[in-house]
Amino acid sequence: MDRKEREKTGKKAVSVAISGNIILTILNFAVGTLSGSVALVAESSHTLSDVLTSIITAIGFRIGMIPPDSDHPFGHGRAEPLTGLVIVVFLVIIAFEILSEVYRKLTAGGVLTPPDMTAALMAIVGIGANLAMTTYMMCAGNKINSPAIVADAQHQKVDIFSCSAILIGVIGSRMGIPVLDPIVAIFISIMVLKTAFDIGNKNINSLMGTLPSKEILVDIKTAALSVEGVFGIHKVRINYVGPYASLDLHVEVMDNLTLKEAHKIAHNVEKKVIERVEDIAMVTVHVCPKGESFCVESLNKPIPKK
Repeated sequence: MDRKEREKTGKKAVSVAISGNIILTILNFAVGTLSGSVALVAESSHTLSDVLTSIITAIGFRIGMIPPDSDHPFGHGRAEPLTGLVIVVFLVIIAFEILSEVYRKLTAGGVLTPPDMTAALMAIVGIGANLAMTTYMMCAGNKINSPAIVADAQHQKVDIFSCSAILIGVIGSRMGIPVLDPIVAIFISIMVLKTAFDIGNKNINSLMGTLPSKEILVDIKTAALSVEGVFGIHKVRINYVGPYASLDLHVEVMDNLTLKEAHKIAHNVEKKVIERVEDIAMVTVHVCPKGESFCVESLNKPIPKK
């Protein structure tokens, strides 16, 4: 995808998230306070965290779009998974705040009163709004392969379930189970922590260089072997740098080629892989003579300890 198009799509997704969550934060807090729903007030804290994390996402996305320079030859793409880890910290803090508010209300000694039905109406509005924002952000994040925006969309997705839980809690409280409202708030905090774990795990794997899927290896092999003169590939290494990846691989060619001919094949492999494999932005090709086992064996030796 073109860099300008990617930047435009990412900025639009983040803007939708920030503006939508500001509106929901104000409405959730106002309706929650007036209706007496601790779960809805807890949800306003959660949507406030959505605003903050979307701002962090915007910053991380902007840094990640900075092109390579002399100090960062692979670009600044790792800013995006790092942003995802910052979001995890915010989620943990929000979960703690929700649990603290529930504990305060349950130990205050007063009688728990059921929330007004306006809280249920607000929960329905929240379900619809969060579903729309989550769907839009997830599509945009996957389209431009942005770890930061996908992480923010997963964060947003929690609000769909939490608003559904709030709706159930309000109705249950009105039916004579007032304790159901703070219990729902506890459920929301658990979902927040689960989301934090999932986002953290995914972004740590990205920083550690874990392959997103085995299919990408098949795509790389297919692209490389489509080049005339390539008889095999090995020693494939993929290094993710945020939304894009660099690739190192070895290709096997006939041993009677001139240096110029081997260089041309390597260049064609590089071009073909970048064209056919969307995630790959940089390729380094090492040429090996066909049938020579030392090319593979010597590179598989363990690195000696110092």
